[in-house]
Order: sequence, then C-alpha cells, then structure tokens
Amino acid sequence: MASDPGGDAESHALVRRQRELASLYATAKSLTALGELDDVLQSIVHHAHDLIGTDFAYLSLVADGRLSARATEGTISPAFLTACIPANVGLGGKVLATGSPHWVRDYTASTLIDHDPDFDRLAVTEELVALLGVPLVIRGEVVGALFAANRSERSFHAGEIALLSAFADHAAVALDNARLYEASRNALRELRIAYRKIEEHVAVVERAQAIHEALTGVVLHGGTPDDVAQLLADQLGGRVTLLDRTGTALVRRDSASSPFRTPSEYDLADTVSNAHRSGRCTTSVDPVGVTHSVAPIQAGDSYLGALAWSRKATAHHGASDDMDLRTLERATHILGLLILKERAVAEASERLSGELLTELMVGSPGISPAQRARTRARNIDADRLDLVLVADSPTLSSTALARHLHDIARDCSGLAGEHLGRATMIVHSVDDDQTVEEVHSRLRRALGGPVAVVGERAVNHDWSRAFSLASRCGAVMQAIGHTDVGATTGRYALYAMIFDTERVRELDRFIADSIGPLIDYDQRRSTDLVETLGAYYVHRANVAATARALHVHVNTLLKRLDRASEVLGFDWRHENDLELQLGLRLYRLKAVAP
Repeated sequence: MASDPGGDAESHALVRRQRELASLYATAKSLTALGELDDVLQSIVHHAHDLIGTDFAYLSLVADGRLSARATEGTISPAFLTACIPANVGLGGKVLATGSPHWVRDYTASTLIDHDPDFDRLAVTEELVALLGVPLVIRGEVVGALFAANRSERSFHAGEIALLSAFADHAAVALDNARLYEASRNALRELRIAYRKIEEHVAVVERAQAIHEALTGVVLHGGTPDDVAQLLADQLGGRVTLLDRTGTALVRRDSASSPFRTPSEYDLADTVSNAHRSGRCTTSVDPVGVTHSVAPIQAGDSYLGALAWSRKATAHHGASDDMDLRTLERATHILGLLILKERAVAEASERLSGELLTELMVGSPGISPAQRARTRARNIDADRLDLVLVADSPTLSSTALARHLHDIARDCSGLAGEHLGRATMIVHSVDDDQTVEEVHSRLRRALGGPVAVVGERAVNHDWSRAFSLASRCGAVMQAIGHTDVGATTGRYALYAMIFDTERVRELDRFIADSIGPLIDYDQRRSTDLVETLGAYYVHRANVAATARALHVHVNTLLKRLDRASEVLGFDWRHENDLELQLGLRLYRLKAVAP
C-alpha cells in the first residue's frame, strides 16, 4: 500500500514536536537543581545546541558594559570562551539594544552590524558564518543573549527563532535562580554563628526545592494547571487560585489538610494589577485578616495570567513565608510552560482544522480520497458536513473570532478557521435554524458582546457556494443594522438577489428598471441624485432634515428633487414610489456585498 506523504509529514512533525517538548522538559528539570551558574548555563546551551541543530551554540552575559561568552557547545577552539566585546557592537549589540531576536546569513560579510576586530578574528578561527541571537531577559532587563551559529550560510525560520527564544527564557530563569541560590549560600555563611537559624533556613530551602521538583514532576508526567494548583495548595496550605489574563478565576483548589474556610470574597483586582505591573509577587491583607499573595504568570513579554495564594495571616511567617512566596513565583514558571504547551497544541489543532477547511472550500464541490482520509483521522465525517456558518463581530478580528469557533467545532465534530478573511465553520446540522442560533448563543456568551452568525446549507458538498452566499448575506445583515443575530440566509430571502451570485442579472435588471436613469445621469454629470433620493427616503420625506443631512440649502434640495422627476420622466413622489425606494435600497446594499 502506498504511503501517504501528508501522513508521513504529519508523523515526522509529531515526532519533532515530541523531541522538542522532551528537550523543554529536560531544561525545566535542570532548573530545579539550583546548581552553580556556569553549570546551569552550560546545560541550557547543551540542550539548545541539540534541539536547534546548528553547528554550535553559545551564551553571553553583560558585565561592566561588555558582552562576554560564558558557555559554549560544539565550538572548535577553546579560545572562543574568551570572546568579550563592547555591549553596543556586533549582532549581540543589536539584540541587547532592541530586546528582540536578530540573525544574519553571513556574519563576516554583513554590513548591517558594527564589527569588533577581536571577535571577527575568533569568528574566522571558528569558521562562523550564519548567526542567530535572542535576548536573555530578567524582570524586563536584557542581561545577555543566547546564540545559535552555523559554519555555512543559512536562514533561520520563525519556528527556530521562537524555539531558541523559549530556551532563552529558560536560561534567564536559570540565571535568576542560580543568583538567588548563591545569595542564599552567602547568607548562610554569614549566619554560621546562628546554627539554629541556618538549620531552619536549610530546611525551608529543601522544602522549596522538594516542592519545585514535585511541580516539575507534574509537568513531566503530563499534568495540568489544575494539578499544579492542587499540589501547591496541599504543600503551602490555604487556597490557590489560577486566574486568566482578564482576572477571571479558572481554577480554585483548597489544601486537603488545612482547607480554606473563610467566607472572604475579597476583590483581588488591585493586587493582580500591581503584580502584573511590577512583575513580582504582591501581597495584600483583606478586611477580615486573610492574606492574599499574587504572582504574575509571564513568558517573555507575554502576560498569561496570575497565581493567587490565600491563607490566614498567622499561618506562615518569617523566612518560611518568604520562601513560600518564592515557591509561588517559581510555580508561575511551571504554569507558564504548561499554558504555552497547551496553547501550542491548541494552535496546532486550530491550524490543521483551518487548513482542512480551506482545502474543502477550495476543492469543492466534492471530496477527494485524501481529504476524506485526513478528516477521518480527526474523527470527522466530511460527508456529513452540510452547514457553512460565517461569523462577524464589531469588536473582534476574524482571527480571534475563529479561535472561538474552533472550540465549538471540536464539540460538534466540525471544522473551523479563517477563510478569505472571514471566521468560518463547517458542521453537520439536522435543524439549520436551531444550529445557527445555538452557535450564536455560545459565541455571544464567550465574547460578552454582539456577534452576527449566518448559515447556509451546502448541497452536494459545494461548501464554496454556501460560503459565498453566507458571506454576502452577512454583509447585507450588517448594512441593514443586524449586528447581533444568528440566522440562516433563508431568513433574508427578500435580499436574496444581493447575496446570491446566480441572481445577479435579476438584481442588475431591477436596479436598471427602477433607478437606471438616475445612475446614468449622475455618472454623466457628476451629480448625486441617487444619494439625494436615498437620503430623502431615509429621513421620511422630511425636506429640512434631508437638507441638513446632505449639508445643502433647502432650495438646493428642492431643485435636485425636481431634477430627479425630469430625469425619471414621471412624478416619482406620487408614482412607483415603492419600486423606487426598493431600487435605491438594493443599489446601496449591492455596494456592500460584492
């Protein structure tokens, strides 16, 4: 049996993604060691080199205005670790100045960067050609850069840049944790005369490390943010709440041994806002004496939500409380990784769903064997997809709206995506009117605002024609002010000539018969009789209101109205009034439903 190229590609992509996630997990595991700074950075560079697949990789940190190499993997000459250049030159200078990734196809030949002679000599020895650099950011400050280098010319695609940026985020976390650990060891050395205090501090550190290892174990064993919240609640006591980017509680978990039994409904909005602004854990105490600590969940510059820990004010104190807050902050790194992983999986699923939808749309009518096999692999019966829905929102982009449609499509074995700039979904439907209304209701609840959904049944797998009718009908709905409704195109049968391309000749003939002379006159004389009559009817034949709307004098308006009668050849105010109004309305709607 012949192999399926598309299936092989998807299989290879899945294997590659599994390898990438395994490396990410291995990197996350190294963070729990809290080892020496150089050891941690060398581990990060080693994993980055293996995953990115370039000839060599290295990591440099900023110190005293210079960028110095601290860890390498795959280099030829040991002298490369002596690389030290001013922080404002070279590719590293651009990365530090902009706080964003940069790359060059040929470093030596590049004229877009300021070269350092000493580094250029090392680059020649190392045979460095292509170079990609991403920033290391700690609490908003760029402290260094992570580089991937090749000994031949090449380009770096967006996926590689994003992957190396993820490693850079881990490197920044490792650097921060290692510095904190060194500071903790220094404090222990200074407090040797207070043996009991040292003993207590070590116990707290070990407890924090055990919790952090347990959190990492949750990730490595496929745990969810819910599992992380429960583990934290059991270890720290009290209640742990996971909040999304809007401050809405997604998960609430109480400690099994010391559950949170306070009736407090304290509003965390201000505490969450302060934590988001500062990038650090923020603590407040509510009127009934409950302490709430909130740590932001961030990945680079992206704010993903917050983690809140609520407990009685006397439950923890001193060094133990400080370390628990640090544990709370470290838990946000684990949650950030989980959220990014779930988002990556969701985006991959959405992308595949959108690609399948586009394939069916472009190839319709009909389904190819390959398309039938790909949809079946997702537990979707393409032969049953008989309703096309198009959604529009005045407050949300089509891309964002399509993400909400993906959630609905998963529940009803359908496909969703963005097609020709419109948020689109194909599903199986028994009752089209009911299906469209249900989709509208779900979208409106999710968005918290108006949204228009229009559906059209696809006959004989002709999804393209159904999409065209639904899209044009959606434009007509918007033009007549229906911006918050769920309906099929049949509800707008009166305007069928506008959104049905097969009836365009009927529409053109009706418009020509009703207002054709006015259109021709306007085109020849550069006048606006059509607009004048349209405004006249919109303002219910009120001459004064129409004149104000058109910004003309009343006498000018009356002359235009008389001229319209001359052009039409009859007294339009007393004859064929309904046909004229309908012609003007259809002419205007035709312009918004191309």
